[in-house]
Amino acid sequence: MSRDRSMFVAAFACGLFLFTLSARCGAAEGNASGSAAANWVRVAEQTSWTPRDSCVECVFRDRMWLLGGWVDSFHEPPRDVWSSADGVNWQRSSEQAPWKHSDFAMSTVYRDRMWIMGGWHNGRLPDASASNQVWSSSDGAQWQQVTDRAAWSARMAAGCVVFQNKMWILGGTEQYYFGSDASLRNDVWCSEDGKEWKLVTAQAPWAARAYHAAVAFDGKLWVYGGGNYLPNYAALNDVWCSADGVTWTEVTKHAAWSPRIWFSAAVYRDRMWVLGGWSNNPSENWNDVWYSKDGRTWTALPTRDVWKKRHEHSVFVFQDRLWLTAGHAQPLSNEVWRLDLPSDWHPAD
Repeated sequence: MSRDRSMFVAAFACGLFLFTLSARCGAAEGNASGSAAANWVRVAEQTSWTPRDSCVECVFRDRMWLLGGWVDSFHEPPRDVWSSADGVNWQRSSEQAPWKHSDFAMSTVYRDRMWIMGGWHNGRLPDASASNQVWSSSDGAQWQQVTDRAAWSARMAAGCVVFQNKMWILGGTEQYYFGSDASLRNDVWCSEDGKEWKLVTAQAPWAARAYHAAVAFDGKLWVYGGGNYLPNYAALNDVWCSADGVTWTEVTKHAAWSPRIWFSAAVYRDRMWVLGGWSNNPSENWNDVWYSKDGRTWTALPTRDVWKKRHEHSVFVFQDRLWLTAGHAQPLSNEVWRLDLPSDWHPAD
């Protein structure tokens, strides 16, 4: 072997070693941060339903469901019902459901039925109103009115969650465009059938709010973020939890994510999540993604690709993935995104 060739082989071997070492270190760093292979993928640029925000969303019978929402403030909100098993192909179950307060309504899945309750109707029009009606359906086409007037006051943008085999309503606001700070609620209610509601506490220690997150996680109820839009803007990033809805603990006064309203939340991969939203002064949409296992320490999830900044979007936990659709992304959106997170993902927290 010539000297030149020997030097070339030695240099190549050294370079290959350094490349392999660098790749292994990079992979280790990626696994430690939990973000190396995580990425958002747009699965649909447009869908069958019109762009909108503030929808009712849920996962029911192996499909993602999207109901109603907001298109503008001077027309009746949509009352259509759509579902999809893949985020691309959407099937309409109802063109005009019997409930009409579909803007900022609350929803959940309970006892093998979809539930929609509360909400706002007719935007800024003179006859606009909030609701305390409760409706349920087993197929999205036929809807049953469980009660015309629940015990909690008519409201919108409250937290709604299933916890301890009951449905819970937490906070919200009784007015949208025409209210005051007094319109905000911090009461907590629960029900086993959607008709009879029990007042758990009239005033929880967390500040009265709307547009917040409420989730069931780690054997507790959680409330975080939110605030108010009109007439006095307020945004929070505090985190509270409770084992019974009566006694609450402030886990943190200020989470790592910026104070915001109109964001989405989820429980996924044994973590609580915060996705996007809106803050004012200055007005700004968000497209950041955060997760936490204890409500105190929050970690941002960086990805190569991500959806456009937006608020009042819909998020689903479906097929062991996070899915995101709709929302106000200036303009309104009807695209669909999916978070590809490896099964062996190691969160940084």
